[in-house]
Amino acid sequence: MKGIVFTELLEMVEQQFDYTLVDKLLTDSPLPSGGSYTAVGTYDHREINVLVEELSRQTGVPIPDLFRAYGRYLFGRFTQVYKPLIENVHSAFDLMASVEQHIHVEVQKLYPEAELPHFDITRLGPGHMIMIYQSERKMGDFAHGLLEGCLAHFGETATITKTVLDADGSSVQFEVIKQ
Repeated sequence: MKGIVFTELLEMVEQQFDYTLVDKLLTDSPLPSGGSYTAVGTYDHREINVLVEELSRQTGVPIPDLFRAYGRYLFGRFTQVYKPLIENVHSAFDLMASVEQHIHVEVQKLYPEAELPHFDITRLGPGHMIMIYQSERKMGDFAHGLLEGCLAHFGETATITKTVLDADGSSVQFEVIKQ
């Protein structure tokens, strides 16, 4: 997993809580990398789970809620860091529909070794789509937060219904209906 996912998580924790908690997460969590992350480095994806589990333990916030909050936060950061990827997109639904054919293609150009989740997307109408998330990382709650962040960025509202398709969380369906 790319280091930006780790560095931005720690930035979010510092902004929403404080640096003391960031330090505590890094010292109290068993991390093979030692917790030294760079935005362009590549790290074992399991470390993000370890950090979020420890964050949950420290704050009392449930893990799924933390992953969703982080997805919303990271989408906002992506709009700043990767602005050229979305500056010509005018709606959340257009961006969501272009994840596989545009966004992930451009990310692979920037980070050829990146292992991205896969989305099967079916547009059922201008404000209705089904997105099936598939990833061995099992981060459906994080993907849910990214979708919420995307909608917020474009000032759109929608109902997102999440259905876990595989018991292990490796496949999750999101039905998104614009309100």
